[in-house]
Amino acid sequence: MKRQKHYQRDSGPPARDSDASFASSRPSSAGIGRGGSRSQITDPYTNRENQSAAIRVINDYLSSHSFQTLPFPPKLPSAKDITDTLRFLLSAIDYPTLKLEDDLFLVLKFLNCPFKINKSTLRSPNSPHNWPTYLAVIHWMVQIASYTRHVSHDSRAIVESNTMYAYWLNSYLSYMHGDDDSVEALDREFVEKLERERDSVREGVGVLEGSFRDLEVRAERLRTGPTEKEGLEKERRMLEEDVGKFQAMISEFNGRIAAMDKVIEEKEREKAAKEEEMRLIREENEELRKKVDSQTVNSRDAERMKRELVAVERDINKAETERNEWEEKAWDLDSSIGQKFKELEAVAMDCNQAIRRLKLGNNLQYVLNAKGSTPGEILGIDYKSTIKPALEAFADGIKKNSMAKLEELIPLQQQASEMASKIEGKKNRIAALQSHIEEVEGQCSLLKKETQDYTDRCAAEARKMMEDVQMEAHNLDIMEREAAELLKASEMKLQEVTKQTDDEIQICARELFTLVDSVSKHKEYMESKLSEMESDLSSTVSAIADAHRGFMSAQYGINFGASH
Repeated sequence: MKRQKHYQRDSGPPARDSDASFASSRPSSAGIGRGGSRSQITDPYTNRENQSAAIRVINDYLSSHSFQTLPFPPKLPSAKDITDTLRFLLSAIDYPTLKLEDDLFLVLKFLNCPFKINKSTLRSPNSPHNWPTYLAVIHWMVQIASYTRHVSHDSRAIVESNTMYAYWLNSYLSYMHGDDDSVEALDREFVEKLERERDSVREGVGVLEGSFRDLEVRAERLRTGPTEKEGLEKERRMLEEDVGKFQAMISEFNGRIAAMDKVIEEKEREKAAKEEEMRLIREENEELRKKVDSQTVNSRDAERMKRELVAVERDINKAETERNEWEEKAWDLDSSIGQKFKELEAVAMDCNQAIRRLKLGNNLQYVLNAKGSTPGEILGIDYKSTIKPALEAFADGIKKNSMAKLEELIPLQQQASEMASKIEGKKNRIAALQSHIEEVEGQCSLLKKETQDYTDRCAAEARKMMEDVQMEAHNLDIMEREAAELLKASEMKLQEVTKQTDDEIQICARELFTLVDSVSKHKEYMESKLSEMESDLSSTVSAIADAHRGFMSAQYGINFGASH
C-alpha cells in the first residue's frame, strides 16, 4: 500500500488513456490475433502444453493463497475470473487497485512487464487471440507475487541467520530494558563464540594451507617434473643407447676376436715354421754327429765344430728366447681374451637384466660361448633377427602408452587448473576471514581495554569506598562512645522526667476526675433540658396543627374534625 501511494505521488493521478493513445504506441487488439504479427516473447504461451503448465502453476498459487474463484479451466476461463485474478495478484504484490482498467497498465509499465496488452483487449480477455497474452501476464505476475512473499517472509530469517546481527539485536534489546547483566553475559558469550570460531577458522586455514602446499608441490612437480611419457621416452632412449653401446662393444669385441684369431693363426704358422726349422736343424745335427763320428777329427775341424756348435747353441738360445716371447705373448693374449670375455659376460648379464625388465620376447637371453667363432655363436643369440624386432615392438608399445598417458594428462592438467582456481578462491576467502578475524580481534582488544579501564575504575572506587568505610567506622566508634555517654545522661534525665511525669499524671488524674464529675453533671442538666425542649416542641406542633386546620377550614371549607 505504501508502494502504491508512493507511485501515485510520483506519477500523479492515473488518467484513463483512450484507445487511440494506446493504438499510437502499442499494437492493437487485431495485432494480437492468430493472423497478426505477435511478439515473439508470447509465442511459448500459444502452445497447448505450455498453457497447461502455466495454468497449473497459477491454480497452485491461487489455491495455496485461498483464492475464492474457481480454478482456471484447461481451455478458456471467463472474463470475470481473469479480472478477479488480476485484482488479486495486484493486491498480492502490494498494488491494491479499485479501478482495474486504469491501474493495471500503469503497474505493468512500472514493473517493466515484458508482455504488452492494451485497454481494448481487457473487454474480452478470454478471446482465443487475447487469452495467450493474458495468460503470460498472469503467469508473470504469479512469479512476481511468489518472489515478493518469499522476500517478505525470509527477511527476518536472514537477520537471524547472521550471528552478528542477532548479537546486536539481543544486546540492544537488553540495553533498552536496562538489563546490564544480560548485556555482559551476551558480550562474554559472543566473545567466546568468536574465539571458538577464530580457533576453528585457524584450524581450517591450517588444513587448507597444508592441502594448498601439497597441491602447490604437486602442481609444481607436474609443471616442472617430467611427465610419464617423457620418463618412458627417456628410459627408451637410455635403453636404445645401452643397446647401441652393447652393439658397439659386441662389434668391437668381434673385431678384436677376429684380429686375435688372425694373430693366433700367424703365430701358429710361425710356430709351425719354427718347428719345421727346428726339425731340420735337429736332422742336420744328427747328420753332423754321424759325420763327426765317422770322420777323424783334427784340431781345425774341432775348432770349426766348436764354432759351429757355439753358433748352433746361440741359434738355439735365440729360438728358445723367441719361443718364450711368443708363449708370453700368447699367454697375454689369452689373459686379455679372458678378461674381455669376463667383461662381455658382465655386459651380457646387464643386457639380460634389461631384457627381463623390458619383457622382450620369450626367454631371450645372451648365453656366451667361448668356443664360438662368429659373434652370433659367441653371444648365443642373433641381434638382428631376435633382439631388434622385440625392441621395435617395445618402442611401438611405448609410443601407444605415451599417447594414452598424454590423453590422461590433459584432464589432469584441467583438474590442476580448476584446483588452482579453487585454491585462489580459498585464498581470497581466507584473506576475507583473516580480515574479519583481525577486525573482531580489534573489537575484542578494544572491549578488553574498556573492561580493564572499567575494572581499574571499579578498583579505585572500591579502594575509595574502603577508605570511606574505615573513616565511617572510626566515626561510628566515636559516635558510639558519644551515644553511650548520651544514653547515660538520657537515662538520668529520663528518670527525672519520669518522676515529673508521674507527678503531672497524678495531677492530671485528679483534674480528670473533677472534669468527669462536671461532665456527668452537665449531662444530667442537658438531659433535663432536652426533655423540656421536647415537651415544648410537642406542644408547639399541636398548636401549629390546630392553627393550620382552622385556617384550612376557614379558607376552603374543609372539615378536618370528621376525618380526624
